[in-house]
Amino acid sequence: MKYYLIVGEASGDLHASCLMESLKKEDPEAEFRFFGGDLMTAVGGTRVRHYKELAYMGFVPVLLHLPTIFRNMRLCKRDILRWKPDAVILVDYPGFNLSIAKYVKHKTQIPVYYYISPKIWAWKEWRIRSIKRNVDEMFSILPFEVPFYEEKHHYPIHYVGNPTVDEVNRFRATWHMERDSFYQHNTLSEEKPLLALLCGSRKQEIKDNLPAMLEATGDLADRYTIVVAGMSTIGSDYYQPFLENHDVKLIFDQTYGLLCEAEAALVTSGTATLETAIFNVPQVVCYETPIKHIVRFAFRHLIHVRYISLVNLIADREVVPELLADRFSVENIRTELQKILPDGSARQQMLDDYALVHDRLGTAVAPDNAARIMVEKLSQSS
Repeated sequence: MKYYLIVGEASGDLHASCLMESLKKEDPEAEFRFFGGDLMTAVGGTRVRHYKELAYMGFVPVLLHLPTIFRNMRLCKRDILRWKPDAVILVDYPGFNLSIAKYVKHKTQIPVYYYISPKIWAWKEWRIRSIKRNVDEMFSILPFEVPFYEEKHHYPIHYVGNPTVDEVNRFRATWHMERDSFYQHNTLSEEKPLLALLCGSRKQEIKDNLPAMLEATGDLADRYTIVVAGMSTIGSDYYQPFLENHDVKLIFDQTYGLLCEAEAALVTSGTATLETAIFNVPQVVCYETPIKHIVRFAFRHLIHVRYISLVNLIADREVVPELLADRFSVENIRTELQKILPDGSARQQMLDDYALVHDRLGTAVAPDNAARIMVEKLSQSS
C-alpha cells in the first residue's frame, strides 16, 4: 500500500521514520512519499519537501513566510491528489496538517490518520471540531489524552504507547558497551558524579535558561562534574559566551549517555523532562518566560492544563518541581536542586513517583502498535 506522511519538525521526522520502519514490517509492499527529513529519507521513499522548508516558529517568522507556507500547502494538496495514496498520515504540526486533513477529507476518499496528537488539550481546544470532522483515526502517545478525547469530547482514539519509552529502553540495553568510551571521548572523570543541564534545543531556550542554570550550580563544581547537553545543530560558538568563567563541560548530541550517568538534572520543559524521568534521574524543570506575571495569569485563566512538564501531566500531580514564570529564579533552582541530590529530602519521593509515570506509559512499542492498527484498518476497507 501507499502511505503519504507529513511532518513539520525534527521530532516528527524521528517518530515518522520509526513508524515507517514498522509499516514496512506489517506491509512489505509499503511505498512512501512524504514531507519530512533525513531520517525518513534514510528509511526510503520519495521526499517532496524537507521539513526545514516548513518549520517557522513564532508569530513574526510565520507572518514573514506566509507565501512560502501557502505555496508548500498547495504543493502538498496537489501531490496527494496526483499520487493517490492509500492513507495520509499526519504527525503533530497542526497548523499545516489540519488544513491538509480538511482538504483530503473533502476532496477524496483517502483515510486520514493522525500519529501523535496535536496538544489541543493545552491550547486551542476548539481544534477538536476539525479533528472530529476530518481525521479518521487518532493515534496518541500520551495516556492522559484518552480521557480528554473520549470522555470530554466523545471521540475514540488509540493510545499506542509512548515511543520515548522504547527508545530509552533500547539505549539502556546497550549502554554498558558504550560507557567507557563516553567518559574517555568527553574527557570526563569518573571520580566525581555528573550533574546534567538540559537547557533546550532552540537558541532562545538556551539564552533564557542556561545562564541561571549555570549560576545555580556554580557552587557544586567542586563536588560534581557539571555537563551541558549541547545540540550540534546550534554549534559551540553559540554556547561558549554563556560558559565563560564556569567550570563546566559541553558535550554534543549525547543526552541519553549523559542521563545514564547523571545524579540529577536541570531540564527545560519538553520531551526532555519525560526522557529524564524514564532514565530515573531526579530533575528540576526550569523554564524562563518573558512577562512573568502575564504568563502566570494565562496558566490560571487561559491555558487548560496545570503543568508544563509531561511528567506531571502524565502523573496528574506535581512529581517534579516546575520553575517557570514568577517561580523561575536562581535561588529557587538552587533550593530545589539541593532537595533532589543524594541525601536530599525530596529525592526518594521523586524516584518513587516516577514509578507511577512508568506504569501509566506502559511498555508497548508505539510505532509497531500504530502500524499494526493502520494496516488492519486499511485491509478491512479494501
